[in-house]
Amino acid sequence: MNFEMWIRALKAARAAAGVSQEGLATLIKWSPSLIAAIETGRRRPTMEFAVASDEALQTGGLLAELLKEADRERGPSWFAAWRGYEQEATRLRAFEPCLVPGLLQTEEYARAVISAGGLQPPAMVDELVAVRLERQELLRRGDPPQCVFLLDESVVRRPVGGPAVLDAQLGRLLAEAQLPHVRLHIVPVNVGEHVGLIGGFVLAELPDGEQAIYLENAARGHVVNDPQTVRLIDRKWDSLLGEALSTSASLDLIRKLKVTP
Repeated sequence: MNFEMWIRALKAARAAAGVSQEGLATLIKWSPSLIAAIETGRRRPTMEFAVASDEALQTGGLLAELLKEADRERGPSWFAAWRGYEQEATRLRAFEPCLVPGLLQTEEYARAVISAGGLQPPAMVDELVAVRLERQELLRRGDPPQCVFLLDESVVRRPVGGPAVLDAQLGRLLAEAQLPHVRLHIVPVNVGEHVGLIGGFVLAELPDGEQAIYLENAARGHVVNDPQTVRLIDRKWDSLLGEALSTSASLDLIRKLKVTP
């Protein structure tokens, strides 16, 4: 489903309820101009807008559900499956050997990563950055997953986007690590070889006890949930966590690398 279909669903719901754009604006206390911008595709609807419209138009939550579906389909098609797991997870464990995980990236850092090499047109870069930032909302929702992030020390030293962008990103890491459901560990470079050098991964634990893994290569990412691979990645996680600094020592290292207060 795309946003054009969502807009048609909104218009159909308004028509069925006999409510004009101005009438909907009054009911949900949004400006008519903003509703017009949403219905013409110039502004993206937020979940807050969808929920308020559902209540005003008595659609039984249809618009909110359709918006969730449309959101999952934004970005690369191969990422849609993982977004579903990510949103449903009760616990996420992520290891990254090269860059800050997407859930923790600043906008400037994300833009530098996505635009590297000039392989994406500017409009696509904007869209992919927006999708990445929207994913981060799960860290601040009412029932966020428990998140543990393991980063190789090279991640917090590589000047992605330049020194200023990295410095702001280090500040973001320190801030996110203060959330009660977020833990951050650094695997120091003096460990030498470790089981994560071949690539990063994310382990998602779902409410029913199922586990799924997200793996990414140079071309695309894919979801794996066969028991043998889950066991292997789980063992790699345990090995990496055993090599990592404690949370307090990891944050002290980031503070030492940060240039500005």
